[in-house]
Amino acid sequence: MRHLLLPILAAGLWLAPSCGKAEDAGAKVQGGAIAVIDFDYLDTSGEVRDQRKEHEARLTALAGALRSDLAKGSQFQVVTPVCRPEPCSLTSTTVPNLLAAAREAGADVVIIGGIHKMSTLVQWAKIEAIDAKTGRVLFDKLFTFRGDTDDAWRRAEAFIFEEITALPPS
Repeated sequence: MRHLLLPILAAGLWLAPSCGKAEDAGAKVQGGAIAVIDFDYLDTSGEVRDQRKEHEARLTALAGALRSDLAKGSQFQVVTPVCRPEPCSLTSTTVPNLLAAAREAGADVVIIGGIHKMSTLVQWAKIEAIDAKTGRVLFDKLFTFRGDTDDAWRRAEAFIFEEITALPPS
């Protein structure tokens, strides 16, 4: 039963509505400090081979690359919240707790989300940007990407990064 808890919680993330109403298309995300919360991962592809270690490595690499890319520009200062209990992720705590930790670290915007591998070829990345002070969802997007290779994950991260930074500055 204990082994089923994480998949059940992760499935709840995908089926639950977002934590707030998204702002209009003109929502402001750029500028200020941003926190990227560790993403969660759910694999319902039914593939026989155990790929957990590969997926954990790719998930870590995606989040690290997203933080690095956001820090490279002059648009954002990337901050790292500290959560109790660790890690800072949707499966280990609640959105209000994540927002509080992000505010304490100085974040204006919090990026949360997860990846869902639905089949051998198709994965979804659900990403939300949330105003850390008000809790308003600035955007709530579902990205799809094909493949389960390092290259496919790098392309997905680059696209997600472009989407975050393409929003109008505040």
